[in-house]
Amino acid sequence: MTDPHVSFDLSGKVALITGASRGIGEAIAIAYAQAGANIVIASRKLEGLQQVATKIEALGGKVLPVVANVGEDEQLEALVDKTRAQFGGIDILVNNAAINPAFGPLLSLEDRTIEKIFRVNVFGYIKLARLCVPSMRERGGGKIINMSSVGGLRPGRGLGAYSMSKAAVISLTKGLAQELGPDNIQVNAIAPGIIKTKFAAFLVETESIAAPALAGTPLGRFGEPQDVAGVALFLASPASNYITGTVNVIDGGGTLGGGVG
Repeated sequence: MTDPHVSFDLSGKVALITGASRGIGEAIAIAYAQAGANIVIASRKLEGLQQVATKIEALGGKVLPVVANVGEDEQLEALVDKTRAQFGGIDILVNNAAINPAFGPLLSLEDRTIEKIFRVNVFGYIKLARLCVPSMRERGGGKIINMSSVGGLRPGRGLGAYSMSKAAVISLTKGLAQELGPDNIQVNAIAPGIIKTKFAAFLVETESIAAPALAGTPLGRFGEPQDVAGVALFLASPASNYITGTVNVIDGGGTLGGGVG
């Protein structure tokens, strides 16, 4: 008989989260720690990682901060090696690190700028998945959560290359879900709208962008990192074991095209 219990418990699981020194990545790491997982947090700057690690340790969680640039292959390999050495394997991968160094018309961007965006936002995701999947197979399954964006569904003005990369993340997610299903590895994407983080500060603080965005959002507010972390916890937990290949939009209803009032 199937156990009817719905569980969000991550006790004994090992979760690797990139871009975890602040914002959405930090919120996900803390949520996973509260659910009992052992946490590996990665980012390019040690100071931010140490601050997050201190918060997790205060909750009684086990955490390993690792400095790693997702755009560098050798650093990704070292990240996975350190994770396996510390905790024995990997059950959950959250590809959250992303960059957007340019804002403006797509055709005005230099090739090297577009290549840099894709190196981190797309190639980094597939390379890290490639490195983590063998451990997931050894452990009987796993979860991969890729951070996309509503821009991957509906390109934002001035965010053409970033939106392209996030559309690629959605396609990558669906492709991996098909390929890894037989290994009991579920692969899903999260597509946030505007979330109040340092990464999205320009959008939140620019009135000409923020005002129409809020007017077109039925819930009438920008998201908080915790809004994303809740969905990320669900997708990492046993509660989502029959869900794969999905794109979970977290935008307060903004992509509905309606608004408040």
